[in-house]
Amino acid sequence: MIHFTKHALEKFAILEKYKVYVSKADIIEAVQNPDFIDDSRRPLRIAQRDFDNARVLRVVYKEELGVKVVITFYPGRKNQYEKRK
Repeated sequence: MIHFTKHALEKFAILEKYKVYVSKADIIEAVQNPDFIDDSRRPLRIAQRDFDNARVLRVVYKEELGVKVVITFYPGRKNQYEKRK
């Protein structure tokens, strides 16, 4: 199960203002089938998945009692994050 915090839900509208369109399905796919997971900030995890030609989608979440809680998400430049794969 995946739960979105209030901040994560508000983030959709924030990104839309900048013409960046991310769907809940994009977030769920990144968490369930990431290309890479960054565990360097435990207990937070950052799931990363290709988003478009130039960007990756990074989803910050934590697991609580078997529920993945999405805290925030953001697009990042591939050239900045691809070396982490």
